[in-house]
Amino acid sequence: MEVQDLHHSYGRRSVLRGVDLVLPAGALVGIVGENGVGKSTLLKVLSGALRPNRGVVRHSGRFGYCPQQVILNEAFTVRQHLDFFAAAYAVPDLRRAEETMEILRFSDYADERVATLSGGTRQKLNLTLAVMHDPQVLLLDEPYQGFDWETYLRFWDLVADFRDTGRSVLVVSHLAHDTDKLDQVWQLHDGVLQGRQEQAG
Repeated sequence: MEVQDLHHSYGRRSVLRGVDLVLPAGALVGIVGENGVGKSTLLKVLSGALRPNRGVVRHSGRFGYCPQQVILNEAFTVRQHLDFFAAAYAVPDLRRAEETMEILRFSDYADERVATLSGGTRQKLNLTLAVMHDPQVLLLDEPYQGFDWETYLRFWDLVADFRDTGRSVLVVSHLAHDTDKLDQVWQLHDGVLQGRQEQAG
């Protein structure tokens, strides 16, 4: 994915003021920043959910997007969500989804309605829906909110596997202590990306 000179405003409030970014294949990249600086706006633009005022986003291959706000139907079960998304993505089977559910340890909830799930389990489903079609580019907005420590560690194993098979992963977070798990780290500040760092290992 390549991003050039992205600008976006809400009325008179300018949020993105010329964002440039290259997301290479086989990279796990993070964008950190305080709440309200425009991280979620940036991911919405990158995913196509929001049209920028100016700028260009180029990407190739399938992409997955895990928004910060979980958007699920409380009347449906976990399995029904998987079936609906499989039809939307034209995925022939649920192999990737089932593998992800095993990694995140919530396979036993397949027949539970979303209304009965905890916030952390809903987030597990949210993440599963984003990766079940095996995307080449994965955009994750605060993807581990509500996770316990074990699930948090399993999340990083999951996205590292995506990276290690040549996919591009972008994780947005306000927590700077995650940066040791990333290949590159950027800070979103004053509407632009700053302070690119190459992480060891």
